[in-house]
Amino acid sequence: MATSVIEQKLTALGLEFPTLPASKGIYKSCVTQGNLVYVSGHVSLNTDGTFITGKLGKDLDEEQGQAAARQCGLAMLASLSKHLGNLDHVKGVVKLLGMVNATPDYEKHPVVINGCSALFAELWGEEHGIGVRSAVGMGSLPGNVAVEIEGIFELV
Repeated sequence: MATSVIEQKLTALGLEFPTLPASKGIYKSCVTQGNLVYVSGHVSLNTDGTFITGKLGKDLDEEQGQAAARQCGLAMLASLSKHLGNLDHVKGVVKLLGMVNATPDYEKHPVVINGCSALFAELWGEEHGIGVRSAVGMGSLPGNVAVEIEGIFELV
């Protein structure tokens, strides 16, 4: 199968999909309803599939948090590619929910999630790569991961 335009952009940026771990829960990573694809929460993963862990405001700084959020975005794209067969079927982002593993006094959750949003804006442009979004802090996340993001994407 030919490489999608989005995958070509990722290669040009020097980015690649992380290896996705097997699910430990009872859920689907993606579900299509009409012209929308709902993507389950994807956690921060290194390219080799190991978790990016730590708590913002304690173990990780803002830049490390943004990098972790970008990796969540790449993991979401890996699942979308597997689900759809080709990322060229994705028109753009509708909504993201970003969850940041943070100390109680940490306040820069939206800045952290910008790591994912900036990636999608670069891939699809501002019109289609930026959707609505929420960014919240969590007392913990599975496996002590730094970030988890879920999303809704529109199909072409």
